[in-house]
Order: sequence, then C-alpha cells, then structure tokens
Amino acid sequence: MIVRRVFSAVLVGGLVLGLSMIGRAQVDSSRIDEVIKKSVLTPQDLEVIDAFAADAIGRLVRTVDFTEVARTRASIVGHQSAQAQYAQRFSDACLREIAKGFDYATHEISDPQRRFRVFANLLILVNELNDPRLIDLGIRMISHEASMVRYWAVRVATSASLWEKLSQDQVAAATMSRKVLDACNQAAPTSSPEVLNLMVQFAGRFDTPVTVELLGRIADVRIKSYAEWNVKYELVDTSILKLLGAKIVAGSASNEQLARQFAQLYSYAIQRYIRGTQNNAVRGLSRNYLAAVLIETEEQSLSKLLGGTQTGVRRALEAGDMTALQAEHDRLLGGAAGRGALPSKFNFNYGNNRTSPLALPEPQPGKTIVEPALPVESAEPAEPAQP
Repeated sequence: MIVRRVFSAVLVGGLVLGLSMIGRAQVDSSRIDEVIKKSVLTPQDLEVIDAFAADAIGRLVRTVDFTEVARTRASIVGHQSAQAQYAQRFSDACLREIAKGFDYATHEISDPQRRFRVFANLLILVNELNDPRLIDLGIRMISHEASMVRYWAVRVATSASLWEKLSQDQVAAATMSRKVLDACNQAAPTSSPEVLNLMVQFAGRFDTPVTVELLGRIADVRIKSYAEWNVKYELVDTSILKLLGAKIVAGSASNEQLARQFAQLYSYAIQRYIRGTQNNAVRGLSRNYLAAVLIETEEQSLSKLLGGTQTGVRRALEAGDMTALQAEHDRLLGGAAGRGALPSKFNFNYGNNRTSPLALPEPQPGKTIVEPALPVESAEPAEPAQP
C-alpha cells in the first residue's frame, strides 16, 4: 500500500538521523545457538535464554549506532523458535527485558531525542517479534507525545499479522481490541497523518460503536486540518472516506453523523483542489494527492452510496475545468441551489439546517502551503517497506 510505504520510509529513516556509535560488540549467541537445536530443554537451557534476552535487549537500549541496532534486533528476532518450552521462555524473557528497557530509558536517559529513539527501537523490535503477549507494550505507548514513538506504538498495537494470532482467542481479542480503540480515540486529535492512517486501517476491521467513534474523530481531525490549511498527506483521506462510506452503506446507527462527516471532508478536499488550482497555492505532489483522493472516493464510495457509476469529478479533473468541478461538488454535496444528492439520500444537513457544506476558509495572511516531500525508501534491513 503506497500510503504505508511512504510513512514507513519517513519514520524508519528518522531513526538514522543524528546517531553516533558507542560500540560494535556483537551479541554472543553461541550458547543459545546450541539451545535452540534441542527438542527438550533443561533448567540450564532456560537460563541461557534469559541471559541472551537480557544481553541482547540491554545492548539494544545502550547502543546508538544505527547499524548495530539493526543487527541486534535481527539477532533477537532470529532466535525465536516454535519449540514449546523455548517459545514460552523466550517470550517471557523478551517481555521482561523490553519492559526493563522502557523503564531504563524513562528514568536514566536524560536526552529526550535519544530516549525517543530507544523507545522507537524497542517498539520496532516488538513489531518484528510478532508476539501477541507483547501487544500491551505498544498500547501503553500510544499516548506518547513523540510522533515517531506513537507511530510504532500504534503499528505494534494494530499489526495485522499479530492480530491474526490474537484472534484465535475471540474473548481475548475482543478485550484487547477495545483497549487499542480506546487508546487510539484518546490519541487521535493530536496524531500525525501517518498515525491516523494506521488507526483507520485498524478500525476498518471492526464494527462496534467505539470503532465508529474513532472514525468520526479522525474525520474531524482531518476536517480541522483542511480548515486551518495545515493538512498534509491528503492520500490518508482516501482511506478515511472509504471506511466512512462503507459504514454508511452498511447502515450504521450513527449514519447521519458519519454521512455529514464524509460529505464535509470530501467537500473540503474538493474546495482545496479548486482553490489551490486557481491561486496556485497547492502544487505538485500535494495536488496529485488531492486528485487521487477525489477520483478514488468517487469511484470507490460515491458510486456505492448513490448507486450507479459516478464520473463527474473525474471528467472535471481530466478537463482541468474548475467550474465543472464546483458544479459537481454542489450536485453531490449541496450548494447555493439546495441540497445535494448525498444529503437528500441520507437525510442529513450540515448543522443549523444548512444545506451546503462549510466553505473552506481563506488561508491566513502569509500562510505558506508546504509542499510534501516524496521520501526515499529506507535501506534499513530490519524494517522493509510494506507493499
């Protein structure tokens, strides 16, 4: 998925910046390499597992050289095993030592940037271990103020492969999903686009009131960003609008509110494109992102919501006709002439009996529209970008 590839590259790359080397000593894995071959483990073998986890995860916390951090993580992950005794002890040891690592970084590392990198590296390790018993380590960090840390915390807590394992116990999965969704609901208003994207993907797997609340909250965050001309990575809105549309089609109990949020968010995206084209305030990659949002939402959501193929937005964009795009906006969502097709079908207004969406405010005087940079894929071996 292109959005995830972009965000993974940005955040993994961020771990590399400013790192210096403390040491290059390798984790001694000779003893555990012998233990991992055994079919039955002795108490001494279990102690070897404990010692390996303590040494390796301790080094991960203490080392700040990027290459060594990646190698250490790879060594830890590479020493997992399906053998029952080994797997349980290894999981217990990792849980204990990673928790110690978080505690050490919290209380002993005074430099905030180094502390955040340690948090992020520990969370990347948790993500790679793919052990459901470690998910709480991610959940408890979702509220962290550093965007890089929050990203990896949410990524751990919402990992599809981890949830595939966790879902084998439906009772535990239901309890855990509520914890994740509650944490995301609290963090959403102050989260970055890449974090919101992970939250949206996770929310799309469930159909509960908490899920609907989260989707609505995320939509409101993005609507506010558009209104303030602070919006970044508009591609995220494709996922948000798609899931909002799916909930509306499915007949959610909150349909009126979801439909209003869907319409206002889509309206602001259209208005931003029109305004940005007319005054050249939105250019390049940001303009391409917006065009993708408008077209994909028309094809994937509006056609299902209204019934029948919708092509007016695509035709207007392909022709570069902003007058036609505004007319299609008004036909779909409402305008000076009255209610649009979407409000008419789902019987909602935009507050105070308004029949048209809120107009996108003018940018503040001197406001610069920041052009998002296209990040280069990270060469980090332990965290390849996902397709």
